[in-house]
Formats: sequence, C-alpha cells, structure tokens
Amino acid sequence: MNNITTHVLDLSAGRPASSIEVRLERLSDDGASWQLLGQTAADEDGRIRDWPGAPPAGTGRYRLTFAAAAHFANSFFSEVTVVFEVTDPAQHYHVPLLLSPFGYTTYRGS
Repeated sequence: MNNITTHVLDLSAGRPASSIEVRLERLSDDGASWQLLGQTAADEDGRIRDWPGAPPAGTGRYRLTFAAAAHFANSFFSEVTVVFEVTDPAQHYHVPLLLSPFGYTTYRGS
C-alpha cells in the first residue's frame, strides 16, 4: 500500500523518530469497527513507505496510530491517533507527524 505513507519526526531531538510503531486501520463500510490493515515500524529516516500485506487503499476513513509512549520515556501521550479520509484512491496520501513528549502536529503532506 504505497498511496498512504507517513514520516515521524522527533521535535525534541531534531531527528527522525526511527523505530516508532505505527498501525494503519480502515473503518468498516457500516462504520461499526476498525480493520487492521498493517502494522510496522518507521525506518531509520522515520518513514513508512509501505504496509506489508495491506491491500491498496480505496475510498474511506483511515486511522494511523503512533506508539508515542514507546518512543519517549516520559511521554504525556500513550498513543497519537490521526483519522483521515481517502476520497481519491489514485492520489498519494502522506500524513507526517511532528512529535514531542508533550505535543504533536500533523498535516497532509505531498
């Protein structure tokens, strides 16, 4: 699944958040449950470019969950969850996360 990617940057250290675990899920069509599509760790550059075993993303609501507490010893956040819509499966959806122990921000990248 190359049309959904992410990049995690550790703002407190000024470097990529390598090895942070991230889950990718899709909301079921009836909106009742989340289906796990993939789970993997960011590479040494803090990037996830592929979700091994996951099908290509179609239209729908997706969720990325980042294991923040596992990355920071004293993180206020256990996890950071970003929910977003894929409206055009032909497009690339890049969802970066800028993370620190006490805050985060995200945006749709390119």
